[in-house]
Amino acid sequence: METVATFIQHAFLPLNRFMAQGGPVLWWLGCFVCISWMLVIERLIYIFIDFPKQYQHWTTIWMARREHTSWYAHAIRDGWLGEAHQGLYHHLGLIKVIVAICPMLGLLGTVTGMISVFDVMATQGSSNPKLMASGISLATLPTMAGMVAALAGMFIHSRLLKKCRKLELKLEKSLRSRV
Repeated sequence: METVATFIQHAFLPLNRFMAQGGPVLWWLGCFVCISWMLVIERLIYIFIDFPKQYQHWTTIWMARREHTSWYAHAIRDGWLGEAHQGLYHHLGLIKVIVAICPMLGLLGTVTGMISVFDVMATQGSSNPKLMASGISLATLPTMAGMVAALAGMFIHSRLLKKCRKLELKLEKSLRSRV
């Protein structure tokens, strides 16, 4: 049992060091990144596991219908397309907002780090670079982490959006009226 605890402690040691160098803003950024990736994983599960089942169900029922041109058939089709749209695009807006927040949190880390540098300069004098190094670290690490998180988030958001559009279009084509 002690070996597992020791392993976990050693596994998270580099992460703890990095977070300590970046300051408290980096912890907030880490929380936002974890939330966004949980939402991304939820979207991937929906897109690749749940939606294909719904797609199959809708197309099977649609093909089993005798007629596809009546107002009633179009209302059913439009309802399914609306339901598919809501299901596919669920949480994509929230992911986009979190991605937009990441660089702002990085900037907040920069500001707090620079305040720390100026505080050290005011209290200790500006001639000791060793004292200013921790403040500079507090200023640069959150900025870098915020940009990396935002770039990764933008990439995955655009890929998810493209996949959702393709699936929605595929469903719409599958539910077209047979004449």
